[in-house]
Amino acid sequence: MSGPAGLLELRQAIAKKLHKDNGVEYAPSQISIGCGAKQSLFNAMLATVNPGDEVIIPAPYWVSYVDITRLVGGLPVIVSCSKEAQYRLSPADLEAAITPHTKWLVLCSPSNPSGVAYSASQLRGLAEVLRRHPHVGIIQDHIYEHLVYDGFVSEVINKVDPELHSRTLIINGLSKGYCMTGWRVGFVAGPAYLVDAITLLQSHSTTSTSTISQWAAVAALEGDQSFIARNNAAFKARRDLVVAALNAIEGISCPTPEGAFYVYPSCEGVIGKRTPDGKTIANDEDYVAYLLDAGVSVVHGAAFGLSPHFRISYAASTESLTEACRRIAQATQALE
Repeated sequence: MSGPAGLLELRQAIAKKLHKDNGVEYAPSQISIGCGAKQSLFNAMLATVNPGDEVIIPAPYWVSYVDITRLVGGLPVIVSCSKEAQYRLSPADLEAAITPHTKWLVLCSPSNPSGVAYSASQLRGLAEVLRRHPHVGIIQDHIYEHLVYDGFVSEVINKVDPELHSRTLIINGLSKGYCMTGWRVGFVAGPAYLVDAITLLQSHSTTSTSTISQWAAVAALEGDQSFIARNNAAFKARRDLVVAALNAIEGISCPTPEGAFYVYPSCEGVIGKRTPDGKTIANDEDYVAYLLDAGVSVVHGAAFGLSPHFRISYAASTESLTEACRRIAQATQALE
């Protein structure tokens, strides 16, 4: 079995990947392997966040960010990023959210649930704010980095602004771009003192992810990468199908995301309408429950901190997505 930091061969492969794909330099000693990106994030938070520390989390957010922050005694500071703001955190809103108690900014790009990604220039705007607040660290969740479309390039903030390198922690893994969800291989890359603390913490919990999974990850990172482009072409076609179908429904408005495999449409136009059996759609949770009765399972926006929206994953077959959109349209058209 490997030690708590993970196989040296895997950490070397990740260091090469970070140099080649992301333009940032890390030694294998600055990388620690976890049982998926989620455990890697949990380890990072538990190793660094003290009671009363604040963690800035833009909404919509992946649900675990808030709950992990609370579990380790931190205070989530939620910053709403509306559809009009393209679901992105603005420099002004970041500045307003920072206090002397801020420990981390958590930035997910491309995002779950919105699929929105930050360009290099947008990251640069956030970096200008962060340079003025040297006590704030940056956790960049980059798990969807390979799932981008229309020529978009997903950057890490410490490449865009190298001054932030010493306080940036990259969270990543092989679940999404490499289709290895069940293998449970995630990793952190960051300052050696912080990675050492994360590794020490892991030595008292899971010890490590399985050696078999780690060798599989080495093979994935060092093998033929052409499948990523093929997969992305399929995902892009599904994204375009779903976006077009949803935007054709009165009351639904769906932006086109840059990455991941989710869309996050607004259902503001159906709030206040009545179902055929007389129930009023008061919020996005009501709408999602109504769609469930129509045979479609989606997630309401309140779960991700921003309403009235809902999330659809298009990591499904074209046939399933076509039928789901047909049912959504039929059910929504039946509202009064």
